[in-house]
Amino acid sequence: MPITLPSDLPAYGVLSTEGVMVMAEMDAARQDIRPLKIGLLNLMPKKIQTETQFARLIGATPLQIDLHLIRMSEHQTRNTAAEHMEAFYRPFQDVKDEYFDGLIITGAPIEHLPFEEVTYWDELVEVMNWTQTHVHSTFGVCWGGMAMLNHFHGIEKHLLPAKAFGCFRHVNLQPQSPYLRGFSDDFVIPVSRWTEIRQEDIEATPHLVTLLGSYQTGPCLVEDAAHHALYIFNHFEYDSDTIKQEYDRDVAQGRPVSLPVNYYPEDDPSKTPRNRWRSHAHLLYGNWINQIYQTTSYEPAEIGF
Repeated sequence: MPITLPSDLPAYGVLSTEGVMVMAEMDAARQDIRPLKIGLLNLMPKKIQTETQFARLIGATPLQIDLHLIRMSEHQTRNTAAEHMEAFYRPFQDVKDEYFDGLIITGAPIEHLPFEEVTYWDELVEVMNWTQTHVHSTFGVCWGGMAMLNHFHGIEKHLLPAKAFGCFRHVNLQPQSPYLRGFSDDFVIPVSRWTEIRQEDIEATPHLVTLLGSYQTGPCLVEDAAHHALYIFNHFEYDSDTIKQEYDRDVAQGRPVSLPVNYYPEDDPSKTPRNRWRSHAHLLYGNWINQIYQTTSYEPAEIGF
């Protein structure tokens, strides 16, 4: 939540420059408050795990969040009970006339496919275009962020020679960004993907700014101000044992998989992984929610204009 200060107080300018949430007294006096309507377009197979992970992060702020679970209209999941989907999810075609303060588009385990070969790609294009008129701020995660970059900017994803898998150190490249309030200079983030977005492609594209990056795994968090969106290619939302679940699954199925980098204590899979990213996960999603709170319209129908 922001601190309210007189706009002519010296601290107001200093703190604003440092990225602290500051609100002028006049703005605070006329501010209306309502619950923030956030949509989660869940493309992951394990719907319940994914919805819990994101709900934990966006629900940790003092603001009231009205969370809506959304699915692709024609695509049927095989990994989540139909009763759960029927009870808690609505197809995109049923919500597209509504307005949202925020929307999260999750990743999906389909990195190997060209975007156009994804069975629900046409509807996802419709979703992405819809965000420009009906969503105040969109957060594309992993494959979801890569899909948005491809659709809006023509940036391609590239197959890696080996899976980027484990906990990699990242650098805060834009400490003044409102999305990075409270961030350390460097920290670890879970990474689990077979593809990458290249930094040179981001730098060659107007309106894109890399906020977080890694010398080992490349860009991580990108701001696209022109499309009021953030794209993150790694997984702050992961639970402590999510990478362990993926590793154990691949080992059990006899797939070629390397030990996750910098994940198990002393690189020993028999030891319990330690969560070293939780605080920054809450910071990032809390900052995103607070930025929406600061800038969204009180009247939902005015979103997108």
